[in-house]
Amino acid sequence: MSLEHLSTADIISAPLETLSRALPARVTFSRNVFVPVTNICRNACGYCGFRRDIGDAEAQLMAPVEVEIVLRQAKEADCTEALLTFGERPYEVDGFVEKLRRLGYESFLDYLYDLCTMAIRVGLLPHSNPGILTFDELERLKPVNASMGLMLETTASVDAHQGCAGKEPELRLWTIEDAGKLHIPFTTGLLIGIGENWDDRIRSLELLTELQHKYRHLQEVIIQPFMPKPGTRMADVSSPSREALLRTVALARHLLPDDVAVQVPPNLTEVAPLLGVGASDLGGISTVTVDYINPERAWPDLADLGIALTERLPIYPQYVRAGWYSEALAPLIGALADERGLRRKTKDETRDG
Repeated sequence: MSLEHLSTADIISAPLETLSRALPARVTFSRNVFVPVTNICRNACGYCGFRRDIGDAEAQLMAPVEVEIVLRQAKEADCTEALLTFGERPYEVDGFVEKLRRLGYESFLDYLYDLCTMAIRVGLLPHSNPGILTFDELERLKPVNASMGLMLETTASVDAHQGCAGKEPELRLWTIEDAGKLHIPFTTGLLIGIGENWDDRIRSLELLTELQHKYRHLQEVIIQPFMPKPGTRMADVSSPSREALLRTVALARHLLPDDVAVQVPPNLTEVAPLLGVGASDLGGISTVTVDYINPERAWPDLADLGIALTERLPIYPQYVRAGWYSEALAPLIGALADERGLRRKTKDETRDG
């Protein structure tokens, strides 16, 4: 049976060798810096090793000077993307606003906006992942973000999300849809192995497909495996199997429209087999900072991957060409993008022609 004629049920159950497809013509990545603005979060997911209680010695809210130092290091390292990551709606946690006030701010949204403008001034394109946002909040941040993101994770109700107000699937889907209404190039994804089943994965991908057909704003869907973290409620839960990950990537490529890239994180997965079943993007890779969500998993050396890579910006090329960005971002995107909407070539040998 040819790959084109496989059904959803086939992808879940057929022999793995039947899922193989031609390698993608282009495998992309973004050269980024990971800026963990705050690890204080209103949610307490069972798998998260990033979040800290506000009274914890490791709880942090980065000051502007700390952020600027990291951004300038990234610019020197030839990065193009500032990945701004946070705990979700941290200002709902008692004591956070006091920390924010010590930085001279009353509103966390104002602070994020200013950090984005700082990144642009330094020469980096912001990509913010602040969690659930309202339409008005997205609209405020759109002019200073090249793209934005929110992991859907799953449409299932799972124990891992028990007591987490921001992990209600409907809320996350509303945020993703509002981003579509606003023409924000958007990244989302599934977290595999947190208690969902195959029907849940199919449902999640089908809903994202519906949104893409309606708004055409989803540039990539990440298929990310759960990784157990010491000290969390799910510390003893195993990561999903290699087979489950292969089938989920194949399922995503089967269900999602062709203009949505399937992304896999190269520090959490073996890349080559996943490229053979439908993945085509490796996400952001940093030479400046660790992956603060999975700090135990080092970024790979690009040369060691043995794959011809094409560097992109945090805004995908089709959105560069279509002009889905603000006047505030136009000069920087014009300087960084080539005529295809990809990263303008430098001397780095990892970039193709």
